[in-house]
Amino acid sequence: MAKKSGTLDGTLSKSIKQRDAKTMSAIEAFAADVTKRAYANKEPRLDIPLRTKSNTNWNRKRGILEMGDASAERQLFNLGQAKQFMQTCLHAKTIADLIEQGKTLSLRGAFYRGLHTVSGTKAEKTFGDQDESDGILEDLEVSLGALREELHVFAKKKGTMIGNITLMDTGDEIDCRVMGSGGYGIPSIVEPDVIEFKRCDAKFVLHVEKDTVWQRFNEDKFWKKHNCILTEGGGQPSRGVRRLLQRLNHELKLPIYCLLDCDPWGHYIFSVIKQGSISLAFESNRLAIPDAKFIGVRSKDYEQCKLTDDVKITLTDTDIKRAKEIADYPWFADHKGWQKEISGMLNNGFKMEVESLITKDISYVTEEYVPARLKSKDWLE
Repeated sequence: MAKKSGTLDGTLSKSIKQRDAKTMSAIEAFAADVTKRAYANKEPRLDIPLRTKSNTNWNRKRGILEMGDASAERQLFNLGQAKQFMQTCLHAKTIADLIEQGKTLSLRGAFYRGLHTVSGTKAEKTFGDQDESDGILEDLEVSLGALREELHVFAKKKGTMIGNITLMDTGDEIDCRVMGSGGYGIPSIVEPDVIEFKRCDAKFVLHVEKDTVWQRFNEDKFWKKHNCILTEGGGQPSRGVRRLLQRLNHELKLPIYCLLDCDPWGHYIFSVIKQGSISLAFESNRLAIPDAKFIGVRSKDYEQCKLTDDVKITLTDTDIKRAKEIADYPWFADHKGWQKEISGMLNNGFKMEVESLITKDISYVTEEYVPARLKSKDWLE
């Protein structure tokens, strides 16, 4: 299942050293600017690029979201910004320590590494919760021009893969054809110096929203019958899953087909996979897949597949509001197919999950629904 190989060790070591040297240089420049201001009797401050909707641009030609040039000052002597200034410097020091020691930490570990009571206070903590810590780490990513993995910080593993591909994972050979019922757990860091594609016979990738659906496709050996790679993202896919999909598409030229729920959440997940997200617009070049395709579930499927009323899940006011917001996204606003799809769901007044197709037959989705969609090229782009 997994074979150890030493052939990549030298290449990996050299690549990682170069990456670390670049990241450390950026941290040193970051710190030097703060120090320079302090010695010049000027207020120490940091310039942090804004990760907001107003600083996100839709590049129609490239089909991705991109971050703009706007930034905000984070000042030490501003009472409203002092804590974030301290947090930013604290995490920068943690990252420098990790690089020097050649070690990594999880997002949770980084939170605890920087967590302590602020000196001179009785109960003021450096971080209120992990969300606060994670946000500062993302600020450092964009400020240093370094990806999270280049900061030696990784997220919780999320997502699974199986199919006709063999890869190298930090020197171990992984044959994704013999991964049993559990599949290969997609790691948080999937950059080329960690994950190398060795042999791929697959013709496309089918990405499904949830593990429950993935299990049906795996049990029915869909990936073997249709010569593909099967992935799932546990709902909203993690950056590791999205990056791996992007690499499979960009480097191996594999089409990416998405089987997601017929609801605003499923539509949003597809939007994120295809165009990128506002909060991670600075990483769209390595995450977005402009030619990804949505093959279902569709609003027309209730009648076309002759489903029963049992599959209907009434749209809530929140669902309706979210659907209208998604319809106004610039990449959907001018797309007749997507306008028809979202309008169809709103006119139906209900949403449907991929699992609803089980009401036809346990293997209907794997043996009839998806094969028919692929054969007729019935999808939304």
